[in-house]
Amino acid sequence: MTRIYFVRHAQADNAVFDGRIRPLTEKGMKDRALVTEFLRDKSIDVVLSSPFIRAVDTILDFAEQNDLNIEIIEDFRERKSDSNMGKNNSDFISFMERQWGDFSYTFSDGECLAEVQDRNIAALNEVLSKYKDRNIVIGTHGTALSTIINYYEHTFCFADFMAMVNILPWVVKMSFDEKTCVDLEKINLHA
Repeated sequence: MTRIYFVRHAQADNAVFDGRIRPLTEKGMKDRALVTEFLRDKSIDVVLSSPFIRAVDTILDFAEQNDLNIEIIEDFRERKSDSNMGKNNSDFISFMERQWGDFSYTFSDGECLAEVQDRNIAALNEVLSKYKDRNIVIGTHGTALSTIINYYEHTFCFADFMAMVNILPWVVKMSFDEKTCVDLEKINLHA
């Protein structure tokens, strides 16, 4: 059995628009302790992450305390946002609702959810082959993780995405027999 703990990053500083270098806020840095404590007794063998700083930094404390290196997997990155998408939150919410209604929809030059899902599932399948029967942590993002959940749990939809959008950090544990997901558990570390 392969167990993967997807860790959605802690609170990020949204004043930094470049997603790759967007850091964690002071609260996000403190909340890393929730991740470290949760993972403490999980017998983690491998730590992987999106290349984005906020995902790496969320699991860095755990990795350092357990003398584990973080392997960067480019394809676990968050979706490429549309450059023409306004910064207005209501615009973004209606945009995301439309994307969840049509996985092929994108506003301009961003990735549609189908592209995000395909990329993340391909990366996940490589991880499942390479690290069979290991306990793995993957630092990730809300949209990317939501498309992974949707792949295995087809009922996961826009309402579910909106329900978790402010839960930072957030953990989803998936258990795999070969490449078949046999269990999926969503864990709110703040509960």
